[in-house]
Amino acid sequence: MKKDTDNEKLILKNKLKLARAEKNLSQQELASQVGASRQTISAIETGQFNPSAKLALILCIALDKKFEEIFYF
Repeated sequence: MKKDTDNEKLILKNKLKLARAEKNLSQQELASQVGASRQTISAIETGQFNPSAKLALILCIALDKKFEEIFYF
């Protein structure tokens, strides 16, 4: 079993910007599709904000990607 300090090193990263570009969507277009703000999409892409599980799954559906294709540690 890992120590609690090991868990603090687990930072959720993502390839959201790349996946969005593959679909030729702007941040605003993706935000509108998933019911979020453009600022939220930007913050997720830059690693300043981790989406809720619900939003992460909605993003995956909108981009036609599996969770692990976009989000990783």
